[in-house]
Amino acid sequence: MTPQPTHETHEQPHVLYVRFHPAGGTAGTAPDTPGRGAGRGPGPGPGPGRRGPGRPGPVLGADTYEGLLALLAEVTPVVEAVPPDAALADVAGALRYFDRDAAGLAEIVRVRALARYGVDCTVGVAANPLLARMAAHDAGAVRTVPDDPDAVAAFLADKPPTALPGVGQATARTLCSYGLDSAARIAAVPLPTLRRILGPATARRVHDWSRGIDPVPVTPNAPARSIAAEHRFGHDELDPERRCRALLTLADRLGSRLRTSGQVARALTLTVRYADRSTTTRSRTLAEPTAHTPALIATAYALHAALGLQRARVRSIALRAEGLAAAELASHQLTFDPADDKARRIEAAVDRARARFGERAVRPAGGFDIW
Repeated sequence: MTPQPTHETHEQPHVLYVRFHPAGGTAGTAPDTPGRGAGRGPGPGPGPGRRGPGRPGPVLGADTYEGLLALLAEVTPVVEAVPPDAALADVAGALRYFDRDAAGLAEIVRVRALARYGVDCTVGVAANPLLARMAAHDAGAVRTVPDDPDAVAAFLADKPPTALPGVGQATARTLCSYGLDSAARIAAVPLPTLRRILGPATARRVHDWSRGIDPVPVTPNAPARSIAAEHRFGHDELDPERRCRALLTLADRLGSRLRTSGQVARALTLTVRYADRSTTTRSRTLAEPTAHTPALIATAYALHAALGLQRARVRSIALRAEGLAAAELASHQLTFDPADDKARRIEAAVDRARARFGERAVRPAGGFDIW
């Protein structure tokens, strides 16, 4: 009798990072799309120049995204949502059941997603979420990083610091100023030296990431409700003023959607995607739960300014309002500032005009025409 093949799950990659992407697309809003904080950013976007800044394209809607998460749950119950268009899955327990390796299960997911929802996806396969996510950013369809120290070192060797999820432009500039412009060079630096450059906590994380170490497991979660809006530039954008114009438009759109649906947000998340397909994601809790557009705009500008981007080639910018709650349950701190009261009355008048004449009836003077 021919023995059945067996899988030693601890000796092979078992984590999938799946990025779903409808064909094309530029700017769009995904109402009530699940959201989670800043730890898991979105993956790579389409190439530059596919559409102009005023031509919205397809986005992954909330119902489709939830259906895709359910599709992954058919393969493994260990699924972690990474809104707005990605997910992590630990398939260690499914390898023997399906009699396939992780790459084979990734192909099953791709075929089912395309057949059921018309959504293609790129999948990174690795031993931990960090490597799987980075592999998905490089993959044409499915890319596997073998669970072998030499293979991991070769995969990471030429990656720039910004390719490591969690390393932003400011940290990358600091590292590059010391000649640490690749993961291999960062990994070669003694940890005490890195601590003097970045500080104790950040140094430990970056040192581990540069060697492909990620102790955080895939954690099944029920994604929280959120609303997202994204603007993809027609070319790699270097001008900070145009990025701020995009943020103004997105914050105004989110505020309008929140008020129309009778909701407020507790936090705002900014995701910046660069020309090299790396991303930076930052979140900030609002002073109070709100749907007030000026408060959202101010927070969006503050998040953008905190990144300290200099000559960064930005491909797209996304804002996500998170921690949604019913507006009637939120409290508002009253002030004696007549300007605040006037701004809220103007905002109410704008909402009435849009409800009667359409969303394009009133727009921010400095924003983009992408409604």
